[in-house]
Amino acid sequence: MTKLFTADYVYLNGEFRNNGAIVEEGGVIVAAGDVADLTAQYPHAELVRWEGQAIVPGTVNAHNHSFQSLLRGIAIDKPFLEWRDQALYKYTPLLDEEAIYTGALLAFGEMLRYGVTTVCDFFYVHNGGTAYDEAVIRAANDLGIRLVLARTMYDWDGAPIAYRESIPDAVERTRALAKKYQGNPMVAIHPAPHSPHAASPEMIQAGHRLAVELDTPYHIHVAEEMFEVEEILRDYGKRPIHYLDSLGVLDERMIAIHLVWLDDSEIALAGSRKASLAYCPSSNMFLADGITRIPDLVQAGVTVSLGTDGACSNNRISVYEEMRMVAMLQKVARLDGTCVTAKQAYRMGTENGGKALRLPVGTLDIGQYADFAAIDVHDLSLAPRQELFANMVYAMQPSAVKRVVVGGRTVYDADDILTVSERTIGSRVDALFERLSKHL
Repeated sequence: MTKLFTADYVYLNGEFRNNGAIVEEGGVIVAAGDVADLTAQYPHAELVRWEGQAIVPGTVNAHNHSFQSLLRGIAIDKPFLEWRDQALYKYTPLLDEEAIYTGALLAFGEMLRYGVTTVCDFFYVHNGGTAYDEAVIRAANDLGIRLVLARTMYDWDGAPIAYRESIPDAVERTRALAKKYQGNPMVAIHPAPHSPHAASPEMIQAGHRLAVELDTPYHIHVAEEMFEVEEILRDYGKRPIHYLDSLGVLDERMIAIHLVWLDDSEIALAGSRKASLAYCPSSNMFLADGITRIPDLVQAGVTVSLGTDGACSNNRISVYEEMRMVAMLQKVARLDGTCVTAKQAYRMGTENGGKALRLPVGTLDIGQYADFAAIDVHDLSLAPRQELFANMVYAMQPSAVKRVVVGGRTVYDADDILTVSERTIGSRVDALFERLSKHL
């Protein structure tokens, strides 16, 4: 069934149009433009008109750890290593497959109601196989959110056993998942060597080789904390970006996360190699990591997308929140109100995410997946409507998001998730923590 979606406003070609529309067929946008023209062109399409609303692209969460939503509020106001040990390392051994599924429902469900339609989950609790990975994929499928599973490759022996794999096991399990979901428009599998401090040089190179084999990006945490830079300098005699370049893995496939502590030479090198960044400003602030030099990275040629990171290091998981934060944080760091604009921040949270992940998402252009949201233009956080775009980036509250469509299918409407209700998700979380409390 072909559907023609229109509303009071539609965000097309970088601006809100009050006579716009998009046509969806088979989960893909097949036409976009003037509502009168498209109605004439598609006379048999089902007309879907949303009064008092604006249709906007779904946002792209380029970096998340879904299971960490279960740990929100735990180990707050701690230095990074204490936070890691008291939240992640303490609770991970207690999480079974159903707990991982529940955590993913919580994370992805909350994202949907905030307008996220694609999420990259950097997932590393493998527990010696792929069943936990499949639990995350099952949650995404049940909810109807588009998922990139960045399957982490992790061999540092200081981490919990559930994170760790040998290089052959990490490669084979990641490859098997990638082949299983090859061609599935709702699920993609990317290799993700964890970081230069938690993945050996051989593991990092194996992840990159697998990305080349699968023709995907690969993901890696880089220079989040200063201690990581110091360790790499101590062990390898190079700063992180130069170290990764020496391994032959710094290229257009790399989606680096954080990049907080880079010097000028590293920024220039990352840009020249056409690397991408998944930037998580709220998480970096919560953990007191530091401030990534976004304007310099953009000028160097790095594609910057936005991620929320895990909900126990943020503690919100709205990409609109990250749009606001990237602009505000950079302005105050640079003492320059123009260094990141609303337009730049919006692109980072939408089309740049699609570009980095190599998915046709983040805009309402022809050929893109039909992933979009409808926001209530009468929500007080968007007033005055004459400044609708600026208010969407800098002022909008989650209450303004009224509908979410993924692949042409409405998955959130009328203040509830249509696929797995919020009450169901909340009940699962409550039951899980009642059980976990007996083991703490």
